[in-house]
Amino acid sequence: MDHHDQLSTTFAALADPTRRAILERLADGDATVGELAEPFAMTLPAISKHLSVLERAGLVAKDRDGQRRNCRITATPLKSATSWLEEYRRHWEANLDSLDAYLNRLQQPRIQGTARPTRTGHADTHQEKQS
Repeated sequence: MDHHDQLSTTFAALADPTRRAILERLADGDATVGELAEPFAMTLPAISKHLSVLERAGLVAKDRDGQRRNCRITATPLKSATSWLEEYRRHWEANLDSLDAYLNRLQQPRIQGTARPTRTGHADTHQEKQS
């Protein structure tokens, strides 16, 4: 699976609140399917379907221990998703910082009582006539 397909699968798995709750529980330690089902008003087959989605996304792995199937969280897809989101966070922070600086420049002349630059960058020297 290529990087973009993996990201799509990861985000699709994370889109469901039940699956996010399962991951939160597994962040505290491994658990069986039955233990994961306890806090939900769902059948074991319904929880198993959620776990299958998480497994396909690579977010959860199951280990068999006799009759028990222990589930554990795997971090690699989350690291990839975090890296991808981080790129966009940096991009938007830079854009918002530029916007903030621009807005501050627009406000400076008003604060100082001087002409305000227009969109073209020329000072607006129009002043209202006083009676």
